[in-house]
Amino acid sequence: MNTENFDLLRWVLVETSHPGNVGSAARALKTMGFKNLRLINPKMKDIAKEAEATALASGAIDILEASQESESLRKAVEGCPLVLGFTSRDREFGPPAVDWISARGMIQEALAANQQVALLYGPERTGLDNEHLALCTHRVWLDANPAYPSLNLAQAMMVCAYTLRESLQSSFEGSNSKFMLNREDLADFADPAAIAAMLEHWREGLEAIGYLDPNNPKKLMPRLQALFARSRLHKEEIDLLRGIAKQMLLRK
Repeated sequence: MNTENFDLLRWVLVETSHPGNVGSAARALKTMGFKNLRLINPKMKDIAKEAEATALASGAIDILEASQESESLRKAVEGCPLVLGFTSRDREFGPPAVDWISARGMIQEALAANQQVALLYGPERTGLDNEHLALCTHRVWLDANPAYPSLNLAQAMMVCAYTLRESLQSSFEGSNSKFMLNREDLADFADPAAIAAMLEHWREGLEAIGYLDPNNPKKLMPRLQALFARSRLHKEEIDLLRGIAKQMLLRK
């Protein structure tokens, strides 16, 4: 695959604490030919400019300088029909889980269709939480020792960058065919930011008709989020669901 498509990948670090991990992540990306680094709500402002980040980047200063720092994860995944959140923990709710081998096949197909893809990595201590995963289309795990599946953030990114480069440069002829999507389908998928906005619209509508008690919401919204995540909604379906929410609000 032409490495120009590598630019369609967004490598997103969420609430990173240590500047050294940002520098090491930049080095891992540059070594494997990737460069689009996004830093979402890091624990210190301008974390990519910290001396430790610069030192551990070890020649990948251009990746640090070009990195985008933002407070909004939702904006970081806008326009991405495929958003993969990396975590080794099972969740009661949230997006469907896939292994990294299968996810690589999905990424290859998305890039071949010139679709943007985001890969999310959570805070060092806690990993991605449910709010972060609500903006993902899939939850991804790396095959590791089940008794000790923990990876340092930069290590995890290097493993992913190396194996993904390997997959993208190979023929990958149908080895993950059950996950392959045609290009028209990929173009029609709604991105997680649009789904999150629709869910907020639905929350307001369900409160308006008295179906959702804001003082005792239970697990209604997480269940709806999980349902829609499994469904891989298309853009026109988002419009349909928003239309329903609008009608609910008119009954307020």
